[in-house]
Amino acid sequence: MTATPDTVHQAVRQEVTARGDALWDVARRLHADPEYAFAEHRAAALLSGELERAGFAVERGVAGMPTAFTARSGRGRPAVALLMEYDALPGLGHACGHNLIAAAGLGAALAVAAALPAEKTAGSVLAVGTPAEEGGGGKAVEVEAGVFDDVDAALMFHPGVYSWARAPLTAQVQYRVAFHGRAAHPTGNPTEGIDALAGLVELFNVLAVLGRRLPEGSHVQGIVTHGGTATNIVPEYAEGLFGLRAATTAALEDLTERLRVCADGVAAATGTTAEVERATVRYEHFRDSEVLSERFAAHLARAGVPLAPPTPGVYLGSSDIGNVSTRVPAIHPFVAIMGEDGSDHTPEFAEAAASPRAREVLIAATEALACTAADVLLSGALREEAWARHRAM
Repeated sequence: MTATPDTVHQAVRQEVTARGDALWDVARRLHADPEYAFAEHRAAALLSGELERAGFAVERGVAGMPTAFTARSGRGRPAVALLMEYDALPGLGHACGHNLIAAAGLGAALAVAAALPAEKTAGSVLAVGTPAEEGGGGKAVEVEAGVFDDVDAALMFHPGVYSWARAPLTAQVQYRVAFHGRAAHPTGNPTEGIDALAGLVELFNVLAVLGRRLPEGSHVQGIVTHGGTATNIVPEYAEGLFGLRAATTAALEDLTERLRVCADGVAAATGTTAEVERATVRYEHFRDSEVLSERFAAHLARAGVPLAPPTPGVYLGSSDIGNVSTRVPAIHPFVAIMGEDGSDHTPEFAEAAASPRAREVLIAATEALACTAADVLLSGALREEAWARHRAM
Protein backbone atom coordinates (compact mmCIF):
# COMPACT_ATOMS: atom_id res chain seq x y z
CA MET A 1 0.00 0.00 0.00
CA THR A 2 1.41 3.37 -1.06
CA ALA A 3 1.73 5.94 1.72
CA THR A 4 -0.18 9.19 1.26
CA PRO A 5 1.39 12.60 1.94
CA ASP A 6 -0.69 12.89 5.10
CA THR A 7 0.54 9.59 6.48
CA VAL A 8 4.13 10.45 5.62
CA HIS A 9 3.84 13.84 7.31
CA GLN A 10 2.30 12.20 10.35
CA ALA A 11 5.17 9.71 10.52
CA VAL A 12 7.72 12.52 10.20
CA ARG A 13 6.10 14.54 12.99
CA GLN A 14 6.05 11.49 15.23
CA GLU A 15 9.76 11.00 14.61
CA VAL A 16 10.47 14.63 15.51
CA THR A 17 8.30 14.45 18.62
CA ALA A 18 10.11 11.34 19.79
CA ARG A 19 13.43 13.17 19.42
CA GLY A 20 12.28 16.47 20.93
CA ASP A 21 14.14 16.23 24.21
CA ALA A 22 17.31 14.98 22.54
CA LEU A 23 17.26 17.79 19.97
CA TRP A 24 16.77 20.41 22.67
CA ASP A 25 19.68 18.89 24.56
CA VAL A 26 21.86 19.28 21.45
CA ALA A 27 20.76 22.90 21.08
CA ARG A 28 21.51 23.63 24.74
CA ARG A 29 24.92 21.94 24.58
CA LEU A 30 25.91 24.00 21.56
CA HIS A 31 24.61 27.14 23.23
CA ALA A 32 26.67 26.50 26.37
CA ASP A 33 29.86 25.83 24.40
CA PRO A 34 30.19 28.43 21.63
CA GLU A 35 32.92 28.00 19.03
CA TYR A 36 33.91 30.36 16.26
CA ALA A 37 34.55 30.38 12.52
CA PHE A 38 36.41 27.30 11.26
CA ALA A 39 37.13 26.22 14.86
CA GLU A 40 33.79 24.54 15.67
CA HIS A 41 35.44 21.21 16.41
CA ARG A 42 33.24 20.09 19.30
CA ALA A 43 30.05 21.16 17.55
CA ALA A 44 30.97 19.32 14.35
CA ALA A 45 31.90 16.21 16.34
CA LEU A 46 28.62 16.29 18.27
CA LEU A 47 26.41 16.69 15.20
CA SER A 48 28.26 14.30 12.90
CA GLY A 49 28.43 11.74 15.72
CA GLU A 50 24.65 11.82 16.17
CA LEU A 51 24.16 11.23 12.46
CA GLU A 52 26.74 8.47 12.32
CA ARG A 53 25.06 6.63 15.20
CA ALA A 54 21.79 6.81 13.26
CA GLY A 55 23.37 5.01 10.30
CA PHE A 56 24.29 7.97 8.10
CA ALA A 57 27.49 7.68 6.09
CA VAL A 58 29.59 10.57 7.40
CA GLU A 59 32.42 12.33 5.58
CA ARG A 60 34.37 14.80 7.68
CA GLY A 61 36.69 17.57 6.56
CA VAL A 62 34.79 18.18 3.31
CA ALA A 63 35.86 20.98 0.97
CA GLY A 64 39.18 21.20 2.82
CA MET A 65 37.56 22.52 6.00
CA PRO A 66 38.22 20.50 9.17
CA THR A 67 34.88 21.40 10.76
CA ALA A 68 32.74 20.81 7.67
CA PHE A 69 31.03 17.48 7.07
CA THR A 70 28.34 15.69 5.12
CA ALA A 71 26.20 12.78 6.28
CA ARG A 72 24.13 10.76 3.81
CA SER A 73 21.26 8.32 4.19
CA GLY A 74 20.27 6.54 0.98
CA ARG A 75 21.83 7.09 -2.40
CA GLY A 76 21.40 8.96 -5.63
CA ARG A 77 18.65 11.30 -6.76
CA PRO A 78 16.32 12.78 -5.79
CA ALA A 79 18.36 14.29 -2.99
CA VAL A 80 17.48 16.85 -0.35
CA ALA A 81 20.03 18.67 1.81
CA LEU A 82 19.34 19.79 5.38
CA LEU A 83 21.81 22.51 6.36
CA MET A 84 23.35 23.06 9.78
CA GLU A 85 25.15 26.18 11.00
CA TYR A 86 26.98 26.03 14.32
CA ASP A 87 29.51 28.85 14.56
CA ALA A 88 29.01 31.51 17.22
CA LEU A 89 29.81 35.21 17.53
CA PRO A 90 32.97 36.20 19.44
CA GLY A 91 31.99 37.77 22.72
CA LEU A 92 28.28 37.08 22.19
CA GLY A 93 28.04 33.31 21.82
CA HIS A 94 24.99 32.06 19.92
CA ALA A 95 23.49 35.50 19.50
CA CYS A 96 22.34 34.53 16.02
CA GLY A 97 20.71 31.27 17.12
CA HIS A 98 22.93 28.90 15.17
CA ASN A 99 22.53 26.36 17.95
CA LEU A 100 18.88 26.11 16.91
CA ILE A 101 19.72 25.94 13.19
CA ALA A 102 22.08 23.03 13.85
CA ALA A 103 19.62 21.11 16.03
CA ALA A 104 16.78 21.63 13.53
CA GLY A 105 18.85 20.45 10.56
CA LEU A 106 19.99 17.45 12.55
CA GLY A 107 16.47 16.58 13.69
CA ALA A 108 14.93 17.00 10.25
CA ALA A 109 17.54 14.75 8.63
CA LEU A 110 17.08 12.05 11.28
CA ALA A 111 13.30 12.22 11.09
CA VAL A 112 13.09 12.00 7.29
CA ALA A 113 15.56 9.14 7.13
CA ALA A 114 13.58 7.23 9.77
CA ALA A 115 10.17 7.93 8.27
CA LEU A 116 11.29 7.17 4.70
CA PRO A 117 13.89 4.40 5.08
CA ALA A 118 16.33 4.03 2.20
CA GLU A 119 15.29 0.47 1.41
CA LYS A 120 11.75 1.68 0.67
CA THR A 121 12.38 5.10 -0.87
CA ALA A 122 14.55 6.10 -3.80
CA GLY A 123 16.91 8.98 -3.26
CA SER A 124 18.90 10.34 -0.37
CA VAL A 125 18.90 12.67 2.61
CA LEU A 126 22.06 14.73 2.93
CA ALA A 127 22.85 16.53 6.18
CA VAL A 128 25.46 19.24 5.55
CA GLY A 129 27.59 20.76 8.30
CA THR A 130 28.43 24.30 7.24
CA PRO A 131 31.06 26.18 9.30
CA ALA A 132 31.83 29.88 9.53
CA GLU A 133 28.61 31.50 8.35
CA GLU A 134 29.38 34.54 10.50
CA GLY A 135 32.70 35.09 8.77
CA GLY A 136 34.44 32.87 6.28
CA GLY A 137 31.61 31.52 4.17
CA GLY A 138 31.73 27.76 4.68
CA LYS A 139 28.75 27.22 2.38
CA ALA A 140 30.40 29.24 -0.37
CA VAL A 141 33.47 27.02 -0.13
CA GLU A 142 31.28 23.91 -0.18
CA VAL A 143 29.41 25.16 -3.25
CA GLU A 144 32.68 25.59 -5.14
CA ALA A 145 33.80 22.13 -4.00
CA GLY A 146 30.68 20.56 -5.54
CA VAL A 147 28.92 19.54 -2.32
CA PHE A 148 25.54 20.64 -3.74
CA ASP A 149 26.05 19.50 -7.34
CA ASP A 150 23.73 16.48 -7.04
CA VAL A 151 21.13 18.01 -4.72
CA ASP A 152 17.55 18.93 -5.62
CA ALA A 153 16.82 21.27 -2.71
CA ALA A 154 18.67 22.85 0.22
CA LEU A 155 16.60 23.56 3.32
CA MET A 156 17.24 25.45 6.54
CA PHE A 157 15.53 27.92 8.85
CA HIS A 158 16.87 30.82 10.89
CA PRO A 159 15.63 32.10 14.26
CA GLY A 160 15.02 35.82 14.36
CA VAL A 161 12.78 38.64 15.53
CA TYR A 162 10.43 38.30 12.55
CA SER A 163 8.45 35.33 11.25
CA TRP A 164 8.94 35.67 7.52
CA ALA A 165 8.49 33.02 4.84
CA ARG A 166 11.24 34.47 2.70
CA ALA A 167 14.64 35.85 3.68
CA PRO A 168 15.55 39.27 2.22
CA LEU A 169 19.30 38.66 2.34
CA THR A 170 21.68 40.93 0.48
CA ALA A 171 24.91 40.24 -1.36
CA GLN A 172 27.99 41.10 0.71
CA VAL A 173 31.76 41.26 0.46
CA GLN A 174 34.66 43.03 2.17
CA TYR A 175 37.48 44.85 0.44
CA ARG A 176 40.80 46.04 1.79
CA VAL A 177 41.96 49.41 0.45
CA ALA A 178 45.59 50.40 1.03
CA PHE A 179 47.17 53.77 0.29
CA HIS A 180 50.91 54.13 -0.20
CA GLY A 181 52.67 57.48 0.28
CA ARG A 182 56.09 58.63 1.45
CA ALA A 183 57.29 59.08 5.04
CA ALA A 184 58.66 62.41 6.24
CA HIS A 185 58.96 64.53 9.35
CA PRO A 186 55.77 66.62 9.66
CA THR A 187 57.71 69.76 10.62
CA GLY A 188 61.31 69.13 9.50
CA ASN A 189 60.56 68.29 5.85
CA PRO A 190 56.77 68.19 5.43
CA THR A 191 56.80 68.95 1.70
CA GLU A 192 58.71 65.75 1.04
CA GLY A 193 56.02 63.61 2.64
CA ILE A 194 53.01 62.06 0.93
CA ASP A 195 50.35 61.37 3.54
CA ALA A 196 48.80 57.95 2.95
CA LEU A 197 46.43 58.44 5.88
CA ALA A 198 45.10 61.63 4.33
CA GLY A 199 44.26 59.58 1.26
CA LEU A 200 42.37 57.04 3.33
CA VAL A 201 40.48 59.73 5.23
CA GLU A 202 39.50 61.38 1.96
CA LEU A 203 38.20 58.04 0.70
CA PHE A 204 35.88 57.88 3.71
CA ASN A 205 34.65 61.37 2.85
CA VAL A 206 34.02 60.49 -0.79
CA LEU A 207 32.21 57.28 0.15
CA ALA A 208 30.00 59.23 2.57
CA VAL A 209 28.88 61.42 -0.32
CA LEU A 210 28.41 58.37 -2.56
CA GLY A 211 26.31 56.69 0.10
CA ARG A 212 23.62 59.36 -0.14
CA ARG A 213 22.78 58.31 -3.69
CA LEU A 214 23.15 54.54 -3.59
CA PRO A 215 20.11 52.40 -4.48
CA GLU A 216 17.98 50.75 -1.79
CA GLY A 217 19.80 47.91 -0.09
CA SER A 218 23.30 49.17 -0.96
CA HIS A 219 25.74 50.62 1.52
CA VAL A 220 29.43 50.79 2.43
CA GLN A 221 30.76 50.64 5.98
CA GLY A 222 34.47 51.02 6.64
CA ILE A 223 37.00 50.94 9.44
CA VAL A 224 40.65 52.05 9.65
CA THR A 225 42.88 49.04 10.16
CA HIS A 226 46.21 50.87 9.88
CA GLY A 227 46.71 54.61 10.20
CA GLY A 228 50.41 55.11 10.74
CA THR A 229 53.06 54.30 13.33
CA ALA A 230 53.81 57.59 15.13
CA THR A 231 52.48 61.14 15.27
CA ASN A 232 55.85 62.59 14.25
CA ILE A 233 56.00 60.63 11.00
CA VAL A 234 53.90 61.39 7.94
CA PRO A 235 52.18 58.01 7.36
CA GLU A 236 53.59 56.25 4.33
CA TYR A 237 50.99 53.49 4.58
CA ALA A 238 47.34 53.47 5.58
CA GLU A 239 44.74 50.79 5.21
CA GLY A 240 40.99 50.44 5.61
CA LEU A 241 38.59 47.51 5.52
CA PHE A 242 35.26 48.15 3.82
CA GLY A 243 32.11 46.07 3.97
CA LEU A 244 29.93 46.37 0.88
CA ARG A 245 26.31 45.21 0.70
CA ALA A 246 23.72 45.40 -2.04
CA ALA A 247 20.26 43.99 -2.72
CA THR A 248 21.56 41.87 -5.60
CA THR A 249 24.88 40.45 -6.66
CA ALA A 250 24.80 42.59 -9.80
CA ALA A 251 24.32 45.71 -7.67
CA LEU A 252 27.21 44.58 -5.46
CA GLU A 253 29.46 44.28 -8.50
CA ASP A 254 28.50 47.83 -9.47
CA LEU A 255 29.25 49.06 -5.95
CA THR A 256 32.61 47.31 -5.99
CA GLU A 257 33.52 49.12 -9.19
CA ARG A 258 32.49 52.43 -7.61
CA LEU A 259 34.79 51.73 -4.68
CA ARG A 260 37.69 51.16 -7.08
CA VAL A 261 36.93 54.36 -8.99
CA CYS A 262 36.72 56.36 -5.76
CA ALA A 263 40.00 54.93 -4.46
CA ASP A 264 41.80 55.65 -7.73
CA GLY A 265 40.40 59.17 -7.84
CA VAL A 266 41.49 59.91 -4.28
CA ALA A 267 44.94 58.51 -5.02
CA ALA A 268 45.30 60.76 -8.05
CA ALA A 269 44.19 63.77 -6.03
CA THR A 270 46.48 63.11 -3.06
CA GLY A 271 49.58 61.87 -4.88
CA THR A 272 49.31 58.45 -3.29
CA THR A 273 48.84 55.06 -4.90
CA ALA A 274 45.90 52.84 -4.01
CA GLU A 275 45.49 49.08 -3.91
CA VAL A 276 42.01 47.54 -3.74
CA GLU A 277 41.74 43.83 -3.07
CA ARG A 278 38.97 41.51 -1.95
CA ALA A 279 39.41 40.42 1.66
CA THR A 280 36.62 37.85 2.08
CA VAL A 281 34.51 35.31 0.25
CA ARG A 282 31.65 37.02 -1.55
CA TYR A 283 28.16 36.18 -0.31
CA GLU A 284 25.61 36.15 -3.14
CA HIS A 285 22.14 37.56 -2.60
CA PHE A 286 19.57 34.96 -1.60
CA ARG A 287 17.28 33.58 -4.31
CA ASP A 288 14.24 32.11 -2.58
CA SER A 289 12.52 29.00 -3.92
CA GLU A 290 8.99 30.29 -3.53
CA VAL A 291 7.33 26.95 -4.13
CA LEU A 292 9.39 25.27 -1.40
CA SER A 293 9.04 28.22 0.98
CA GLU A 294 5.27 27.97 0.58
CA ARG A 295 5.44 24.28 1.52
CA PHE A 296 7.50 25.04 4.60
CA ALA A 297 5.14 27.85 5.64
CA ALA A 298 2.10 25.59 5.27
CA HIS A 299 3.71 22.87 7.40
CA LEU A 300 4.77 25.40 10.04
CA ALA A 301 1.27 26.89 10.15
CA ARG A 302 -0.07 23.47 11.16
CA ALA A 303 2.11 23.78 14.26
CA GLY A 304 0.49 27.12 15.03
CA VAL A 305 3.31 29.34 13.74
CA PRO A 306 2.17 31.51 10.83
CA LEU A 307 4.68 33.16 8.51
CA ALA A 308 4.19 36.46 6.69
CA PRO A 309 5.89 37.98 3.65
CA PRO A 310 8.89 40.18 4.51
CA THR A 311 8.36 43.89 4.99
CA PRO A 312 9.25 45.67 1.73
CA GLY A 313 12.55 47.53 1.91
CA VAL A 314 13.73 45.75 5.06
CA TYR A 315 16.88 43.61 4.72
CA LEU A 316 18.20 41.17 7.29
CA GLY A 317 21.89 41.10 6.49
CA SER A 318 23.70 38.57 4.34
CA SER A 319 24.46 34.86 4.45
CA ASP A 320 26.38 32.28 2.46
CA ILE A 321 23.07 30.45 1.90
CA GLY A 322 22.89 32.93 -0.98
CA ASN A 323 25.72 31.06 -2.70
CA VAL A 324 23.86 27.77 -2.28
CA SER A 325 20.72 29.35 -3.77
CA THR A 326 22.62 30.10 -6.99
CA ARG A 327 23.05 26.35 -7.55
CA VAL A 328 19.89 24.66 -6.20
CA PRO A 329 16.38 25.60 -5.05
CA ALA A 330 16.78 26.76 -1.45
CA ILE A 331 14.78 28.14 1.48
CA HIS A 332 15.82 30.24 4.46
CA PRO A 333 12.68 31.33 6.36
CA PHE A 334 12.91 33.29 9.60
CA VAL A 335 10.97 32.24 12.69
CA ALA A 336 10.79 34.65 15.64
CA ILE A 337 12.13 33.64 19.05
CA MET A 338 11.72 37.17 20.47
CA GLY A 339 9.75 40.31 19.65
CA GLU A 340 10.36 42.73 16.81
CA ASP A 341 11.65 45.31 19.29
CA GLY A 342 14.71 43.08 19.75
CA SER A 343 17.65 42.33 17.50
CA ASP A 344 19.96 39.45 16.80
CA HIS A 345 23.70 39.78 17.47
CA THR A 346 22.87 41.01 20.98
CA PRO A 347 23.19 39.45 24.44
CA GLU A 348 19.39 39.44 24.67
CA PHE A 349 19.10 37.34 21.51
CA ALA A 350 21.72 34.91 22.81
CA GLU A 351 19.58 34.46 25.92
CA ALA A 352 16.48 33.98 23.77
CA ALA A 353 18.24 31.20 21.82
CA ALA A 354 18.07 29.02 24.96
CA SER A 355 14.58 30.08 26.10
CA PRO A 356 11.34 28.07 26.29
CA ARG A 357 10.16 29.94 23.19
CA ALA A 358 13.30 28.77 21.37
CA ARG A 359 12.45 25.17 22.23
CA GLU A 360 8.95 25.55 20.79
CA VAL A 361 10.32 27.09 17.61
CA LEU A 362 12.98 24.39 17.32
CA ILE A 363 10.43 21.57 17.36
CA ALA A 364 7.99 23.34 15.03
CA ALA A 365 10.71 24.31 12.54
CA THR A 366 12.23 20.83 12.62
CA GLU A 367 8.86 19.29 11.78
CA ALA A 368 8.29 21.76 8.94
CA LEU A 369 11.76 21.19 7.51
CA ALA A 370 11.37 17.43 7.70
CA CYS A 371 7.93 17.48 6.06
CA THR A 372 9.18 19.77 3.30
CA ALA A 373 12.17 17.47 2.75
CA ALA A 374 9.82 14.48 2.49
CA ASP A 375 7.75 16.37 -0.09
CA VAL A 376 10.86 17.01 -2.18
CA LEU A 377 11.81 13.34 -2.11
CA LEU A 378 8.34 12.02 -2.89
CA SER A 379 6.96 14.52 -5.42
CA GLY A 380 8.51 14.69 -8.85
CA ALA A 381 6.07 17.45 -9.77
CA LEU A 382 7.25 19.58 -6.85
CA ARG A 383 10.89 19.09 -7.81
CA GLU A 384 10.19 19.97 -11.43
CA GLU A 385 8.36 23.16 -10.45
CA ALA A 386 11.11 24.17 -8.03
CA TRP A 387 13.81 23.61 -10.63
CA ALA A 388 11.84 25.39 -13.36
CA ARG A 389 11.43 28.49 -11.21
CA HIS A 390 15.06 28.30 -10.10
CA ARG A 391 16.33 28.24 -13.67
CA ALA A 392 14.08 31.18 -14.55
CA MET A 393 15.61 33.45 -11.87
